[in-house]
Amino acid sequence: MEATVRTVQLPNEHVLIHQAQHGDRAAFAQLVEHYWDRLYRWLCHLSHDRHAAEDIAQEAFMKALTAIASFRTGSNFQAWLFRIAHNAFANHVRARKRVRQAFPENLASTDQGPAELAMNKETMLLLARAVGRLPTEFRAAFLLRAEEEMSFQTIAEVLEITEETARWRVFKARQKLMTACGFAQD
Repeated sequence: MEATVRTVQLPNEHVLIHQAQHGDRAAFAQLVEHYWDRLYRWLCHLSHDRHAAEDIAQEAFMKALTAIASFRTGSNFQAWLFRIAHNAFANHVRARKRVRQAFPENLASTDQGPAELAMNKETMLLLARAVGRLPTEFRAAFLLRAEEEMSFQTIAEVLEITEETARWRVFKARQKLMTACGFAQD
């Protein structure tokens, strides 16, 4: 049974999209403001490079702006936007060799004592390395599920795969992470 997925759609998103399709830049700016952090965070985890993630996010929003007129009413805007960003990321990977870095250090909670904080940081580094070693297609699906809390159907739309393939990629990513972090299932 699938866990409940948080809704991130703006209450008036369809109105903003319609306005943006008719040249209202302020309406599109509201869409950017709503989706920027989530898209940037996902790209940051995919690319392991904050600067590249920012560039890719900007490129994705620029492409979305130029293609907003072709967005189909009633479609999932978030999936459409993340698909554009995924394509931009794929282009980035093809254009450059990736530089692997750990998750941003500010992800660890600071409400802990020194021993807990050190253990948490060590665990986060281990997990970040393990996620970084996942094949790109597994990492993309896993991060959309774990970080963005997207449904498998939405992941399938973003990555242009079947829902069954999305489920399988997330499952395999979790298996690989469990093994890499020493929690192998026998």
